[in-house]
Amino acid sequence: MPHLPRVDSVIPLLEKMAEVQASDLHLKSGLPPVYRVGGELRRSALAPFEQGKNEVERIMQPILPQRRMSDYEERGGLDFAYHLHSGDRFRINVMKASGEMHAAIRRVKGEIPNFEELHLPPIYEKLARESQEGIIIVCGVTGCGKSTTQAAMIDHINETQALNIISIEDPIEYAFKPKMSIVSQREIGLDVFQFSDALRAAVRQDPDVIFVGEMRDKETMLAALQAAETGHLVFCTLHTADTMQAFGRILEFFPPDQHQFIRSSLSNSIRAICAQRLLPAIDPDISRVPAVEILLGEGIVREKIREGADNDLPEIIAGSAQSGMCTFTASLAELVEKGLIYTDVAMEYAPNREQLMGLLRGIKTSAQTLVHRVKRVGTS
Repeated sequence: MPHLPRVDSVIPLLEKMAEVQASDLHLKSGLPPVYRVGGELRRSALAPFEQGKNEVERIMQPILPQRRMSDYEERGGLDFAYHLHSGDRFRINVMKASGEMHAAIRRVKGEIPNFEELHLPPIYEKLARESQEGIIIVCGVTGCGKSTTQAAMIDHINETQALNIISIEDPIEYAFKPKMSIVSQREIGLDVFQFSDALRAAVRQDPDVIFVGEMRDKETMLAALQAAETGHLVFCTLHTADTMQAFGRILEFFPPDQHQFIRSSLSNSIRAICAQRLLPAIDPDISRVPAVEILLGEGIVREKIREGADNDLPEIIAGSAQSGMCTFTASLAELVEKGLIYTDVAMEYAPNREQLMGLLRGIKTSAQTLVHRVKRVGTS
């Protein structure tokens, strides 16, 4: 059996991520370092970490925040950020597993991509440009690009408007450089103890825009809604698969006797809920593209939220494409039409395959009609 090289420090592994275009790196005892490339896990050609010897903790030592290791010992896990001289940043979670440290590391590119580079529809830029107050929620499962999408929206505001932006993150992923706006970024565990404390303080810091990480508890959600209702523009993320699940997730934070109050507050402040999923792209240089579902806080939407008539919202989304709303199915059809994803990939991710097939037949018919018209013009 060939002798495999061993790892002495995590830093060369972080540098390798850019070379192989990996989005994630997993370090677990008993396995070699594992990269996620194009959505797929790939084991490196390195020696496995020996079990029972805390090898992962040893190689992580150069980047572990020593003053926060007491949190790791008490809670069994820790989130923090790290950056290389190249500008690449990393969102890192270390956890205890079978008595040893394991690590999950997400690579965040140094430069914040724009809407075009992310292949997001025009409504995202419109929301960033025109929204002055209220709450914009970006939701999706782990690894779907929520943080990157919000960073693009925040940086667009930063580039085009003179505002005061305050971010509260755990940890900070993208470093915003002040452009037209001024920016203060606060990290949980480093600059402030918890989200709710930071949010309550933020409204006294003359903000125009407040950027919050993932909503995790009742206090943070309530503080965000109150900030949105008092004239601030609030961005936040939720860990839900689609817009409909977002409502259920928000209400789960609160006891049933407060649900009507929360619905009223949400209906007053909602600007948009944007859900997304990343799909394998045809172009290997793009790797993955987002399929999106967009719910905008228009009058009828606010009314349905206030009344608890959430079941009517999918039909409203499907019938409001002109205003910028979009279903996942329509988004998938558009990605196929643009040649960004294969049809079978779209079918695999489609919430309703029959509806998608109907939309794709319409696209095919339109394309064939155009070809026939060109032929007629050419022969006339």
